[in-house]
Amino acid sequence: MRHHLITVLCLLLAVSVHAADDPTIPAQLKTDVQVAMNAHIDSNQSGGRFVIYDAVDGKLLRLQLKELHAGVVRKGEFYVSCADFADEMGAVVDVDFLVVRSDYGFRVLEGVVHKVGGKKRPYHLEENTHE
Repeated sequence: MRHHLITVLCLLLAVSVHAADDPTIPAQLKTDVQVAMNAHIDSNQSGGRFVIYDAVDGKLLRLQLKELHAGVVRKGEFYVSCADFADEMGAVVDVDFLVVRSDYGFRVLEGVVHKVGGKKRPYHLEENTHE
């Protein structure tokens, strides 16, 4: 765990902010979100690559992590931050991670492919007001 924290902190220091960032979110909470993202990426690897299902193209992607974005925003009940990966052909794939606070800290619920080769794939996250 300590290795993961050090890795995340180094990435945070080295990364310029590419994504949206909410300055009202405390720095420690942002670090906690980043640690959860890094742990999720590490635990969902095969052959040294992060594996995620791309629902739009209907295929598994095997991605190489390039950088975690430092920005964190709140969307509904989730904290959202993203990371840039490279696919097997070298195209940049931006994955957004939906992070929640749990009984044991923070954890990623889902990764969503947000951009492929710079082309956005919109998705909708708002608080559900259905009762």
